Order: sequence, then structure tokens, then C-alpha cells
Amino acid sequence: MLTFALTIVRHGETQYNRDKLLQGQGIDTPLSDTGHLQAVAAGRYLKDLHFTNVFVSNLQRAVQTAEIILGNNLHSSVTQMILDPLLRERGFGVAEGRPKEHLKNLANAAGQACRDYTPPGGETLEQVKTRFKKFLKSLYQRMLEEHDSADQSSASTSAPSEPEQPVIAGLANDGAQNVPVHALIVSHGAFIRVSVRHLVDDLQCCLPAGLKMNQVFSPCPNTGISRFIITLRREESGPLASRIQCVFINRKDHLDDVKNSD
Repeated sequence: MLTFALTIVRHGETQYNRDKLLQGQGIDTPLSDTGHLQAVAAGRYLKDLHFTNVFVSNLQRAVQTAEIILGNNLHSSVTQMILDPLLRERGFGVAEGRPKEHLKNLANAAGQACRDYTPPGGETLEQVKTRFKKFLKSLYQRMLEEHDSADQSSASTSAPSEPEQPVIAGLANDGAQNVPVHALIVSHGAFIRVSVRHLVDDLQCCLPAGLKMNQVFSPCPNTGISRFIITLRREESGPLASRIQCVFINRKDHLDDVKNSD
């Protein structure tokens, strides 16, 4: 068995974010000046954490954010950054490059809620979830191959016990204090929202006391940070998460001193 921390960060602001235009996968824009400041703030907030693995969408707004975060980190500046197209934003088809209001109008015309509507040429929510599930499978396999020692496995399986609840004190290392293996993901707003819903609804992720569901599924702000603690076990069919604990979702304390585009 292996327990590791998973920190998920949305990329910093782009000009398209500021102008409320959809980017999806076809619009590959860099960070704005504010987005750069947000990424620096996130990097400074996370600077004392050691990320053993880093996975990033291969769209430049995510890559730039990850580079800035790692550049400000005291322990992970040389950690290999793996670019994975599975972590790309949801594809919005014909709505890409258009105002978000345009997507709402298309959804209304189709008689659907905007969050459930798939524009022509876009990805359905189910397709995005399938991408995340494929990423999780490869992530679990990699984490076990790189970090699961025989000693740890035997010790974990010989004396099963109720996992300790993560300590949540409003600090950057919440939940990760005694977890030496820590993966960082830098991705996108719609993708993260679908991913969190899969972890909570489908994989029965445990939520911290007092966290309301409308907070869990709320949009992630630029450089918003979420963290999960995942325990894996080996099965004949492949790695399986035996427990997933949410520590926090969409934290943005680091943005207090950065002018928010919202």
C-alpha cells in the first residue's frame, strides 16, 4: 500500500479569462501579467512543500504556471515536469474563442443547463471524466512503481488501521505533514471541476467536516489549490484507491495580495 498527497492547482489568469472568453483546447494563450503574479503567489505559498512528482497540461497557460510554482519552490525545482495532454481543458468546440455568454445562449436554445450542454465539436462531461479516469489509472501505476517499497507494503497490509484524519490548520502543508510522497497537478478550471466531482461522487472521497457541497463543486479560481490524500493498494486488475480524503478545495489564501480579475 502507498499513501500520497495530491495537490491540484488551476493555471493563472490569461487575457481570455479576464475578458470572459472560452479557451478550451484550441485557444492556447499565455498568462497575463495578473496570471503571472498569481502563479508567483501560489509558488511562494507552496514553496516549503516537496513535490516528488509533477504532472501538467501541455497547454502553455498551465505549463507557465507550473514552471513559476516550481521556480519558487525550495525543494522541487529539479523535479521532472511531465506534460500530459490528458490534463488539458475541456474542449468547447465552436464556442472556443467566444464569450461565455455565447455558450449560455447556445445552451438556452437547446433547452439545457449551461453546465450540462455540449457545444458542437466539444467534449461531453462524460468524455472529460473518462480522460481524468485514464490519467488517474496511469498516475496510480506510476506512484506505486516509483514509491511503493516492499517494506511499506508489508507493514501496511499486516496491521490495517483506521487512517488518521488530516490536520487542517489553514497552512500550506495541511494534510501533507507526514506524507513524504506528494504529486502536483496543474490543469484547468472545467477539467478540475469534473475531476473533483468524480472523486467525490464516484469514488466516495471523504470530505472535511463543515465543507458544503456547493463549495465542493464551485468553480476553481485561477491558481486555486485543492488537496487530497490517497491510499492505494495493489489488485490483480491494477492499482486501486482504497481511501481518498479531501483536505481542502479551491483554497485561494495566497491571492489576498494579488488583484483578482474576478
